[in-house]
Amino acid sequence: MKKILLTSAVVAMMLGGCSTVGNVAGAVGSAAGSVAKGAANAVTGTANAVANGASNVARVPASGPNSLYPPNAKPGQCYARVLTPATYKTVQERVLAKAAGADFDVIPAKYQTVTERVLVSEATTKLVVVPETYKTVTQRVLVEPAKETLVKVPAKYKTVTEKVLVKPAHTAWKRGSNPLPGSRTKLDQTTGEIMCLVKIPAVYKTVTKQVVARPAGAVKKVIPAKYKTITKRVVATKATTKQVTIPAKYKTVQVRKLVTPNQIVKKPIPAVYKTITKRVVVNQPKLEWRSILCETNTTPDVIRRLQVALKSKGYNPGRTDGVLGTETLRAVVKYQKANNLPSGQLTIGTLRSLGVQ
Repeated sequence: MKKILLTSAVVAMMLGGCSTVGNVAGAVGSAAGSVAKGAANAVTGTANAVANGASNVARVPASGPNSLYPPNAKPGQCYARVLTPATYKTVQERVLAKAAGADFDVIPAKYQTVTERVLVSEATTKLVVVPETYKTVTQRVLVEPAKETLVKVPAKYKTVTEKVLVKPAHTAWKRGSNPLPGSRTKLDQTTGEIMCLVKIPAVYKTVTKQVVARPAGAVKKVIPAKYKTITKRVVATKATTKQVTIPAKYKTVQVRKLVTPNQIVKKPIPAVYKTITKRVVVNQPKLEWRSILCETNTTPDVIRRLQVALKSKGYNPGRTDGVLGTETLRAVVKYQKANNLPSGQLTIGTLRSLGVQ
């Protein structure tokens, strides 16, 4: 009866979390007192139960998903709730590394050189008796007109950082501490482990990418016109007598003329993406009923074979003496965590994984 009361108290403590440790301790003390008061009656009842046989055996309550007892339990086996580890999967996500933009190509203007006749000396008249007089003057002639050209200005980028979720926040079961004196993680050998549900924060990853701070473009630049200075003779005074006509004089010069003006061609630049890999939770860790080793279903030979199997896998169980001591339990926990097995008790599944039948 004492064993049943303690087991129920520990199960309630596991379901309620570490905050129920004080209440459980009180419940255990009350249960122990009740057992002490009824000790004499218990002895008498035991004698009667032996005499009456199987008809007086207590019935085990039916088990189910929400019961304090494991489902489908088998006689001669021990069970405990153990923490099954979370399962993950690796996924790939496509993120923007560089935003789309545009580039500009400047097609320069086209010119052609043409030939033009420029008047150098005007037509004059000449007198036979009194010839005319001349003077020399200068004149600026347009050789190349003013023009505008486009100068390409490249785009300007800046680097920004962004936080990307790698692993979301979740909760996990961890062993709690015993409120009674000592450093054990359970009340006594008849109770289960004390488990606490803790919150593990999310994990983020910082990625760097470039974005356009100023787009590419072009600015106008004015190139001034070009002129050429020429000299020519003009009549200063005309003859006063017979006039003689002198034809005009011309000069041929090369002049550049605009054929096609400057053009700007816009060329789009596509966005650049990169693929990142991250782990996401598929199943959260949880407590499940599993069959375990206990005093009912174990022998020193099973413990000895367990110690030999742990040592062959590279885990130090201490002495190979068939005793389930601290070093052996520590090696079992390390093996369970390394192989993603339910932890918290020495489960039958752990034995099978080690090849111990």
